[in-house]
Amino acid sequence: MRVAVTGASGFVGGAVATALANDGHRVVGYGRTPGGWAHPSGTYRVWDLARGPLRKPERVDAVVHCAALADDWVRFEDALLVNRDGTRAVVRTFPGVRLVHLSTSSVYDAFGPSVQAREDTRLPRRFLSTYSQTKALAEAELSGRDVAILRPHAVYGPGDTTLLPRVLEAVRGGRLVLPAGGRVRHSLTHIDNLVDAVRLAVIPFGPRGIFNVTDASPVVLSDVIGEFLRRRNVRARIVGIPTPAALRLAHGLERAAKVTGGRPRLTRYAVSQLGFERTYDLSAARERLRYDPRDTSLEGAEDW
Repeated sequence: MRVAVTGASGFVGGAVATALANDGHRVVGYGRTPGGWAHPSGTYRVWDLARGPLRKPERVDAVVHCAALADDWVRFEDALLVNRDGTRAVVRTFPGVRLVHLSTSSVYDAFGPSVQAREDTRLPRRFLSTYSQTKALAEAELSGRDVAILRPHAVYGPGDTTLLPRVLEAVRGGRLVLPAGGRVRHSLTHIDNLVDAVRLAVIPFGPRGIFNVTDASPVVLSDVIGEFLRRRNVRARIVGIPTPAALRLAHGLERAAKVTGGRPRLTRYAVSQLGFERTYDLSAARERLRYDPRDTSLEGAEDW
């Protein structure tokens, strides 16, 4: 099968493109960075989705749309241009083919916990980040199309450039301060599980709809972070701050950043993602995609 993968120069898109190419598919990877992905049986083309549709696209049977501007402190206009308008550009470039759209659990209400959230949960009218808001708008663009929308939460694993690296950066003086001390349940998503979900969803005429995609079972966030730090030989004690207090602190930092034009060291979005339960119902993916995820694992984290 001929498959296009957007965002192939990134963590998720690169893993997806490589896995599909290893499976024997003819993959065309697209990204903004020259030379951003390579594979012996794949090709790579530079494409900035913000510039609109491609004029001469490759002929493909399916598209996996991974490209996104995943920044919780970016102007709404910039996030909209990439996340919603970029999705429009993908649809117009490849009309009528099977589409797997990588969305995010961040479209759910961030102002409180997500407890075994289902895909039919009504999305909020207000968001804590332009990333969440524009990813929800991107989903709305795809209504009525032959599309499987995947909503992973907290993707980690080999090649991760965001989630666990930020944990390491946050260690100060042998301490890691977390909202609620990290003693909250989370459904994390190993990159291998997400790739498996893409494999199941990319088949032409496969199930349509929205699917939560995470590891098999929720974990306590502080347990996983503690194990990660131990595997990386980082000595740090996890210190808790009440989530409401962390939200107030982040709000103050955000207001100051808007005045100075800088970037806050902490955002309410980040606090909400760490300090509230974030667990998701996998029934739809298990039943309709035949998704059978593995448990959360940090095997090999020493070398990530």
